[in-house]
Amino acid sequence: MSAIDSLVLAYVIQDVLDPFTPTVPLRIAYTNMLLLAGAELKPSAIVTKPRVNLDGNDMRAFYTLVPVDPDAPSPSHPSLREYLHWMVTNIPETTNISLGHELLFYETPEPRSGIHRMVFVLFRQLGRGTIFAPEMRCNFNCRSFARQYHLNIATATYFNCQKEAGSGGRRFRDE
Repeated sequence: MSAIDSLVLAYVIQDVLDPFTPTVPLRIAYTNMLLLAGAELKPSAIVTKPRVNLDGNDMRAFYTLVPVDPDAPSPSHPSLREYLHWMVTNIPETTNISLGHELLFYETPEPRSGIHRMVFVLFRQLGRGTIFAPEMRCNFNCRSFARQYHLNIATATYFNCQKEAGSGGRRFRDE
């Protein structure tokens, strides 16, 4: 299954993003564990911000990374939909996130009920220094953000997260 297929199956493409074609490989690792699309992680595994690397060959291209929770505060009532957990801008294409500019510090996801999708979206910027932090983390909207700053989706991935004592897998909607 391709990375796009997993985003479609998990309704990331529909709830958070419009269909797109990935253009840049993205590697995300929490404490030396490579993040695979659809993985299930507990809050204790994601306490510290992940290591993020972009592959590519154009040092003149810059990106913005935003991880959002489209299921906040609960999947059955996502009134804080697309809660923004982190924002890093001006990341050069061939490097890692440490060379970017952290506009919003990393806030550890801590789902209280249900299984939450944590979606990492990487946007290609028009230029360096063109992105500003939103006033609030709740009700962030990736589509509006992309329109406001003329961004293109370079790639995206997600993982599932539930409280430490939680068990069971994510249920997909019936068609």
